[in-house]
Formats: sequence, structure tokens, C-alpha cells
Amino acid sequence: MSQSTVARPGNPSLPWLIITCGCLIAALTFGPRSAMGFFQLPMLAEKGWDRETFGLALAIQNIAWGIGTPIFGALADRYGTWRVLALSGVMYAAGLAMMAMATTPGMLHLGGGVLVGLGVAAGSFGIVLAAFARNVTPQQRSLAFGLGTAAGSAGMFLFAPLGQGLISAYGWFDSLLIMGAMMLVIPLLAIPLRGNSKSGIAQQAVFEQTVGAALREALAHRSYVLLVSGFFVCGFQVAFITAHFPAYIADIGIEPRYAVIALALIGFFNIIGSLASGYIGQRHSKPIFLAWIYIARSVVVTGFLLLPQTPASVIVFSILMGLLWLSTVPPTNALVAIMFGTRHLGLLGGIVFLSHQIGSFLGVWLGGYFYDRLGSYDPVWWLGVALGLFAAVVHWPIKEQAVARPQLAAAE
Repeated sequence: MSQSTVARPGNPSLPWLIITCGCLIAALTFGPRSAMGFFQLPMLAEKGWDRETFGLALAIQNIAWGIGTPIFGALADRYGTWRVLALSGVMYAAGLAMMAMATTPGMLHLGGGVLVGLGVAAGSFGIVLAAFARNVTPQQRSLAFGLGTAAGSAGMFLFAPLGQGLISAYGWFDSLLIMGAMMLVIPLLAIPLRGNSKSGIAQQAVFEQTVGAALREALAHRSYVLLVSGFFVCGFQVAFITAHFPAYIADIGIEPRYAVIALALIGFFNIIGSLASGYIGQRHSKPIFLAWIYIARSVVVTGFLLLPQTPASVIVFSILMGLLWLSTVPPTNALVAIMFGTRHLGLLGGIVFLSHQIGSFLGVWLGGYFYDRLGSYDPVWWLGVALGLFAAVVHWPIKEQAVARPQLAAAE
């Protein structure tokens, strides 16, 4: 018997309690990590550490986030989303508290690096969106994913001024503890998302599959491998811009305040882009839509580099990149669900995101590497343009259909 999806008849409305709580969790988990940069200078001034020490903590955080995502995704698939999200809140709070109380670089790297990174991983898009996928119809997934992604974007947008405001009012130490306490709300918000891969309105009770078999099937599936390859490019592009755009603006002689404006605009229009992506992906071919997103990124960056660079061009660039920023997430996760169902969605979606984080690491590192040696970010800008075109090429042949399982069909 082939894998089948058991769904309620008709087209039920979205489960708004699950969607709302999942969106709040996405905003909370993505929030504090987006405000980490504001803690660097006041913390280092008091501790006497150098910027490399703080930067290494953030690098460790990103690697822990990437590696932890498929692991926690697999745990959520098997043991339940609520347990993993509750663990996320506890690890996140503990990491921020240890970061505040760190007396050595090792404590900083363990708290702000490993624990915060694992806390983000356990509460990341992959976990929340997998829970959404199990509780909405296949036709509603892209829109639900868009809502979840937009909420994460909103968390990034809101916590940046919140973090700066807390530091101004209470100091960096108390601010970290306050944000840590906020993470303890996550286990309560996660209660409506309880259940594992066998629960929800889309059940895979007919087709059971081990983790090993799921990995072998996915890694042998051409469309999935292409999707993983393309998402690497997304991480490379957005991480490079996040880490190096403020310095690039200063290098080209534009006032530093435009760096703040630029990142705020990216965050705001990221929300609009994520919602629009969920809506478009629900109605049109997701692989083709993703290809056009990557082409658009390359065109926007090329125009920014070749046209006169002014405060106005920085603002236009930021708006356009904001619209394209996380617009890749809803269709990418929806494609994984279409290919393999929701049985191992947390694990398989997590592997796609691990590719994103590897790209993020390389984008940030290569930006600094080439600048230190050549005195310019231009090689990495143009590498990002080329990679965007590569991503468009690899997404174009992806098939938006369930994986064929002939051995099961033969048994019917």
C-alpha cells in the first residue's frame, strides 16, 4: 500500500491557536540572537576581552544552531514537538544567564555559543513549521509557513530596538537575564503544538519508516539534493550582508546611521516578503518561484554595485533585499513536506537548514578573509551574485511531487 494522507474532508480553516502560539515561539527564539551585537561593546569594555572572543561565541552559536536543527527535528518527529520546544526555552534561558555571568571566555562560548545556539535550534523554523504542517491541509501549508517565517522576521525586527533599549535602561547584565526569563514562556506557548509525526490532521500511520531509511531515501532523491544545494546559497548571501553591510556602508563613505536604517528596513520588509512568499507559493510552482527569488537577488546586488552608491540607493537596496530575505523559507519547507510527507519533516527540513548555516558560516568568514587580504568586499559580493544564478539553475528542475515508492505501490 502506498503512503497516504488521511485528512478531514473539505478545506478547514487554519488552526489559529496552533498558528498563533507557533508564531510567538518563532518570534521569541529569533529575537535575542538578533540583538547580540548590541551586547558586544559594553560587555567587552567591562570584561576586558577582545572582539575575536565575542565573535567566536557567535560563530559557535551559529554552528550549534545548524548542527542541532536536524537532531532536534528528529527528536520532535518521534517524541513530540512540545518536549523539544520546552527544552529550547530552558536551554536558551540557561545560555543567556551563563553568558551574563561568564567570568572566562570559555563560559561565554559555552553559554552564549553552545547553549544559546542549541536553544535556537530546538525552537527553530524546522520544529515550528513541522508542527504547522501536521495540523493544516497540504493546500494550506505554504501560507502557514509564510506566517511562521514572518513571525520570526518580526522577532528579529522587534528585539533589536528592545535589546538596545534594555541595555540603556538596565545595563547589559540585567538585560541578558531579562531576555533569558522571557524564554521561559516558550514551554507554555508550546502546549498547543504538542504531538509528534503521527498526530494532527495529516497522519502517516500507513507508511512507517526508520530515520536511517528516511535519510537514505532523501539523499538519493535528486530534487531534495538540489533543494539542499540551493538553500546553501541563501545562507551565504544573507549572512554576508548581515555581518558586513554596516562596515561596507562606512567604507563607501555613507553616514553610519544609514547602516541602522538599512538593517531596520531589511527586517521590516522581510515580514512582508515572508507573508507574500507563503501566499504566492500556495498558488504557483514553488521551485520556479524560488528560482526567480535567487535571480532577483543577483539582479538587485548587481544594480547596487554598478549604479552610483548613495544613501538613497542604500535604502532602495535594503527594501528590495528585505522583500527577498527569508522569502525562500516557506516554499523550501513546503517542498520538503510535499516530497516526503510529515513523518520525518523535522529531520529532513533540519538538514536543509544545516546547509543554510554552512553557507552562512562561509559568507561571514569569506567576507572578512577577502577584506583583510584585498581591502575590499567586492569579491564576495560578486561571488554571491554568481551563487544566486547557480541557485536559480538548481531549483528549476526540482519536481514538486511526492517521492516515488514503487516497492510499496507494488504491494497494493
